[in-house]
Amino acid sequence: MLTFSFLALLFGYLLDMGFGDPAWLVHPVVLIGKLISFLEKRIRRIFPDNAAGQLAGGFLEVALVCLITFAVPFFILKILFRHMPIAAVMLESFWCGQLLAARSLETESMKVFDRLVNGTLDEARKAVSMIVGRDTENLSEIGVTKAAVETIAENTSDGIIAPMFYMAIGGVPLMFLYKGINTMDSMLGYKNEKYLYFGRAAAKLDDLANFIPSRIAGYLMVAASFFVKMDTKNAAKIYKRDRRNHASPNSAQTEAAMAGALDIQLAGDAWYFGKRHKKPTIGDPIRPVEIEDIPRANKLMFMTSGLGAALFVFLSFLPSLLRWVRVI
Repeated sequence: MLTFSFLALLFGYLLDMGFGDPAWLVHPVVLIGKLISFLEKRIRRIFPDNAAGQLAGGFLEVALVCLITFAVPFFILKILFRHMPIAAVMLESFWCGQLLAARSLETESMKVFDRLVNGTLDEARKAVSMIVGRDTENLSEIGVTKAAVETIAENTSDGIIAPMFYMAIGGVPLMFLYKGINTMDSMLGYKNEKYLYFGRAAAKLDDLANFIPSRIAGYLMVAASFFVKMDTKNAAKIYKRDRRNHASPNSAQTEAAMAGALDIQLAGDAWYFGKRHKKPTIGDPIRPVEIEDIPRANKLMFMTSGLGAALFVFLSFLPSLLRWVRVI
């Protein structure tokens, strides 16, 4: 099944770049989200509503979601590769394209840009609330812009580079497994009363799953800044200095590279569920944040994704190449 994963990754990347997510088709992440909600409701009925019970229930949720998200595409592709290999490569390519988020990330973030330029601040706040987890109702124009740029930076890792990484080493089944882990974290990984214990296993596993990809993404983004004529020297400096300026071990990796490349300051305090959370800043305010930083961030995101695609297609093709060389 892994022999042709480099082709599926290449075709999937091109599909995402060319077409994005088909609006008429239910996205796999939506189905994964429904699975997570379905299991959560039933698991919470089984375990006692205390810290130990929620920890155990959260661990069972993680185990079941990981098993299902890996097993379903694995067995579908295994059957197809045995009987219809061309159809298997086509399906794997299509799934890969769906699970990469570059085009949809640009689409959603540019809706924020459009509302800032052509709409009202309230419309821009509503648009950015669709792509961030923080409270947005009181954000200023600069706050909305920073939130969009930070989301582009973080999702360059979570939504593009990390899925490519797992696709390269384990094909689409491992890519689905990663999306299951990442979706669990986005739905369950909150430090509030409801999820402090139940979501802990999901949050810790997401930190582990993103540890290597986020650092690859950070280095790729620093390199990408050179090709789009941004401040590569500052990107490298801020990446080295501020990549740990976040409660998560991974989130600041690409945010630091983005802030440095754009010569702006990101992060800082934010509101979640009505509570203010103190956060360190990332980057230096060499110049003020401006609305045009959203399309600039997308430009850097696309170049980073292109470098990532080239790297991971090559790495996934390398084992096949070495086998062919030995045969020759």
